[in-house]
Amino acid sequence: MEEFDFVIVGGGSAGCVLANRLSEDPKNKVCLLEAGGDGKDLMIKVPVGAAVFLRGLFGINNWAFNTEPQIGLNGRKGFQPRGKALGGSSAINAMLYVRGVSSDYDRWEADGAKGWSWKQVLPYFLKSENNQRGKDLLHGNNGPLQVSEPRAPMQINDAFLASAGEHQIKHNQDFNGPDQEGVGHFQVTQFHEAGREGERCSAAAAYLHPVMDRKNLTVITHALASRVLFEDNKAVGVEFSQKRETKQISAKHEVILCGGAFNSPQLLQLSGIGDKDELAKHGIKVIHHLPGVGKNLQDHLDFIFLNKSKDSSLFGIGLGGTINIIKSILNWRKGRPSILSTTFAESGGFLKSDPSLSDPDLQLHFVPALVDDHTRKLHFGYGYSCHVCVLRPHSRGSVSLKSSNPKDPPAINPNYLSDERDLDLLLKGAKITRSIIKGDAMKPYHHKELYLRGDESDEELKEHIRNRADTIYHPVGTCKMGVDEMAVVDPQLRVHGVENLRVVDASIMPTLIGGNTNAPTIMIAEKVADMILGNS
Repeated sequence: MEEFDFVIVGGGSAGCVLANRLSEDPKNKVCLLEAGGDGKDLMIKVPVGAAVFLRGLFGINNWAFNTEPQIGLNGRKGFQPRGKALGGSSAINAMLYVRGVSSDYDRWEADGAKGWSWKQVLPYFLKSENNQRGKDLLHGNNGPLQVSEPRAPMQINDAFLASAGEHQIKHNQDFNGPDQEGVGHFQVTQFHEAGREGERCSAAAAYLHPVMDRKNLTVITHALASRVLFEDNKAVGVEFSQKRETKQISAKHEVILCGGAFNSPQLLQLSGIGDKDELAKHGIKVIHHLPGVGKNLQDHLDFIFLNKSKDSSLFGIGLGGTINIIKSILNWRKGRPSILSTTFAESGGFLKSDPSLSDPDLQLHFVPALVDDHTRKLHFGYGYSCHVCVLRPHSRGSVSLKSSNPKDPPAINPNYLSDERDLDLLLKGAKITRSIIKGDAMKPYHHKELYLRGDESDEELKEHIRNRADTIYHPVGTCKMGVDEMAVVDPQLRVHGVENLRVVDASIMPTLIGGNTNAPTIMIAEKVADMILGNS
C-alpha cells in the first residue's frame, strides 16, 4: 500500500479545504479520495447549470439520493440531491453565502462543543472568504473563497422586496452583518476577479484546483471508499474501489472523513463503527460501539409557492425564454452580465414568526422561475417561486445501512414533521410568504397560482405542505460533535473510542444553523485544519 500522512475521504467543501491546508506544509503527504469527477465541467462553472444537475439525471455530478417513505409527508419519498464531484454540493448548489447567527454557534458550545462559540468560529469565516465588499470586522477579503454580489439579478426581485416592504418587513443589505432579519439579495460564492467574473466559485475552484500540482498532494477521482482500515482500534488506511478494482492506501497520521451528512455515517457503519445491534443485522464486525452514528439527522424542510406569469423575461419554457437564453449565452462568452450567472435564488429573507423572538426562525428563497419538485416537473410558460423553510426544526431523523454493500445508497430517514411544532411553524411561514407574493408590488408579474386556490383553510394548507414539501438541501447532524453519550466526535472532531480518525463536514453540527450550510461547512474545515496543524 502507498502510504500518506493524511487520507481524506470525500472531495466536497470540507475535503477541498483540508486537502489545501494540510498540503500547504510540504512535509505532509496528503491523499484525497473522491467518488465523482474533477468538478471542472463547463456546466459547473456556469451557475445556471445547477438546474441541470439538480434533477439528478443519470447521476451526473449528483448522488441523487431518495429518502425512505416519510410518514409526515403522507408516505412520499423525498429527493436528496448531493454533489458528486470535487467541490461536492458546492458544485451544484445555489451558491448562497450565509453563515447563520451568532447564537447558533454559542448554542453549540453551551451544549458541549467547547471552542465553537461565535467568537471562536468567526476568524475562520473571515480566513476563508474574499468578499467583494472588502474587509471589515465581519468580512474577509484575503481568502480563497470568492464571495460576490449577485451579478445580474432580475427586475422581479425588486418587486418581491418592495412587496415585503409593504408588509413592514425591513430591507437588509447584508445577511451576514450584525442583524440577519429582513429581506434582500443574497451574496454568492461566485468569482468577481477579472477574467472569471460570473463563474461559480465552488470549494474545488477556490481551494483545490489551484494547488493540484503540489507534489505532496494526490487527488484520486472516481474512487468509492468502501471501509476504513483498522489495526485494533486505530485507523490506518482506507479501502476503495476504482474501475472495478479494489485498492488500499495507508494513513500514517489520520484518516479524515468528509463525505457529508449521508456518506460519512454510512462509511463509519460499513467500517464497524456504530450501533452494534444495527451493524449485526448486516454481518459487520464491530470495531467500536458508538450508538450516535447516523442519528440526529436534521434538515430544512421547504414548501414552495408556484405562480404562473405572462412575463417572458423570467425563466421558462417558451419562445421568449429561448431567445433570452441565446442572448445570455452570447453575453456570457463576451464576459458581460448574463442570466447564465444567476443563482436562481437571487433574493430572499430571514423572518421572525413572532416579533418577540431574538432571531429569525424562517427563511425565504425567491426564484424567478417555476421550481417544481427540484425542477423534475416542468411547466410550459413562465413564472416565479417562493420557498419557505423552518430554520431550526425539532424533528430528528437518521441515516442507516440498507446493506453491507458500499455501492448501495444509505437509508435516509429525515423524519420530517414528526414533531408537530415544525408543521405549525411552517404553516405560519407559508401564510406570511403567500401574503408577500400577493402584495401590490408583485401584481404586474402575477397570473395565477399553481396547485392552490388561494382561500385554503389552515388544515387544507397543512395537507398541501404534507403533499408537496421537501428538502432545501441542508442535511446535518449525523456525526454529532459533543461529549454526551450520543456524540460521535469530540470538539476536535476526533471519533470517540478510536484513534487517528476524524469526521469533518456538516454531519458534525450538533444542531442546524439558521441558514444555508455551505459557508459553515467551509468554516468547520478551516478551523479543524488549524487544530490538526497545531495552529490553534
